[in-house]
Amino acid sequence: MMGARSALIAASVAMLALAGCGEKSQEMSSSASKPDGKPWQGELDRYAAKGWEKGDKTKWELQLRARAQNQNEYVKSN
Repeated sequence: MMGARSALIAASVAMLALAGCGEKSQEMSSSASKPDGKPWQGELDRYAAKGWEKGDKTKWELQLRARAQNQNEYVKSN
C-alpha cells in the first residue's frame, strides 16, 4: 500500500515537472512582425472616425483632441 502511494506521488511529481516542457516557442517570427509606422498612417479604416483620411496628421491630432474632450469629466459636469 505504501509502495503504491509513493509510486503515485512520484509519478504525479514527474508529470508536473514535465508539464512545462511542452510549451511552444513564444518568439516572434519575421513574417509576424511589421515595422512601426506613424499612428496617423493606420491601415484599419473600419476603426477610423468619420472624416479622417489615412495619412493626414492634422486631422488625426484634431480627432484625438476631440476624443479627449469627450472623455473629460470636468467638461461633462459643467
